Amino acid sequence: MSKPKARIFLVDDHAMVREWLANLIDQQPDMVVCGEAESPAQALEGIAAKKPDIAIVDIALKDGSGIELIKNVRAQRPSVAVIVLSMYDEELYAERAMRAGARGYVMKRETAKKVVVAVRRVLEGELYLSERLTALFAAKFVDGKATVAPTIDQLSDRELEVFQLFGEGHETRQIAEKLHVSMKTVQAYCARIKEKLNLGSATELLREAVRWHESQQRK
Repeated sequence: MSKPKARIFLVDDHAMVREWLANLIDQQPDMVVCGEAESPAQALEGIAAKKPDIAIVDIALKDGSGIELIKNVRAQRPSVAVIVLSMYDEELYAERAMRAGARGYVMKRETAKKVVVAVRRVLEGELYLSERLTALFAAKFVDGKATVAPTIDQLSDRELEVFQLFGEGHETRQIAEKLHVSMKTVQAYCARIKEKLNLGSATELLREAVRWHESQQRK
């Protein structure tokens, strides 16, 4: 009797990315896509219904955060392993994703082969990180080196999400609606961000957020 195929659930707010992933995974003899979602709410519902072995999740999602989704999957469906596939810089986001409960992190600019390798490695119970990131983590563990972006790294996951959304051009009200919180809560996040980044005003916060977002896009 042949071994059943590993069931993979895709979570990304871009239909073209999901289609590319589905084609890639369904070509593998030992894997099959069992479901897709574009938002955290859809993902949690779909994961509960389909019971996948692995969920491949993006950081930026429609109506929510991939980091928060990873935490919820870990709490609600601990048997489901999560691999992050994202355009965002692994030096800043991978550690957050792993702390949230992810078992692997792959940059979207990597080859399709790396995605398949990551899935198989996680299915075997291992972690998957790039060689570069593994070296950075090892250096940090051995001699206490700071992360590559120590200032931004001081932000909590939610504060970083707010900072990122400002950098993308969203206004306070839009951020509140996207995160399903009040404007007062977003303003509280802004106050903490300004304090941690030593920024004196909302204008400085916006300027720094835009500058940082543009620098991420160039990587």
